[in-house]
Amino acid sequence: MAKHISRQELKTDQVQEALSHSAEAVLSHKTALVYVVAVALIVAAGVFGWQFYSQRQSVKASAGFNDAMQIFQAPTLAPGQAPQPNEISYSDSSKKYQDALKKFEGVANQYPRTRAGQLADYYSALCLERLNQNAQAITWLSKIQNSSNHDFAAMARFELAQIYDHSGNAAQAVQLYNELLKNPSVLAPKPMVMLALAEHYRQSDPAQAARIFNQIKSEYPDTGAADQADQQLALLPSGKS
Repeated sequence: MAKHISRQELKTDQVQEALSHSAEAVLSHKTALVYVVAVALIVAAGVFGWQFYSQRQSVKASAGFNDAMQIFQAPTLAPGQAPQPNEISYSDSSKKYQDALKKFEGVANQYPRTRAGQLADYYSALCLERLNQNAQAITWLSKIQNSSNHDFAAMARFELAQIYDHSGNAAQAVQLYNELLKNPSVLAPKPMVMLALAEHYRQSDPAQAARIFNQIKSEYPDTGAADQADQQLALLPSGKS
């Protein structure tokens, strides 16, 4: 004979079944939540690890760059001049720039993604320029002028223009100066570029040089650039200022 199920027992079974489904749902949500939290923790750990690594790289790069700058800025002693105690100094400027170049190249190659590493690129080029290795300097600067950092790129273009100017590549120099005048930056401000361009024209076109010097005085009065322009105007051939 089949067992008769009372209303109370039926109700109890329904409640238990409902509780069972609820427990399963809660457990399922908890499992999903655990996965979400775990993923979030992994991502956070990765971000924190990368930031920590980047900071360590930046610190190391800055330390290496500062060491190189101490050599780059070290005084070159005159014959018979005694070195100062606890001060880096050189009796031969070529040796100084060779030593600085090794340091800068090391920082640039080892820490290329840091700000110090990018600056080391630039100073490597300056060392090469001072060692009269213009072709190698141009290679370094050409890499920097394509940088996504506008100020670094402008700084490299200005130095490239200077090298071209001093090595007789007038057309390339003027092209770079004019590009910088159209799009100046903090590290290659317009008055500095105008002074360089005016200096470029000093011998070949004194009248053009005078026009630029006067423009500097007009657009940037009461500045160091205006003072320099005034001094350079006085040195131009008579009748050109």
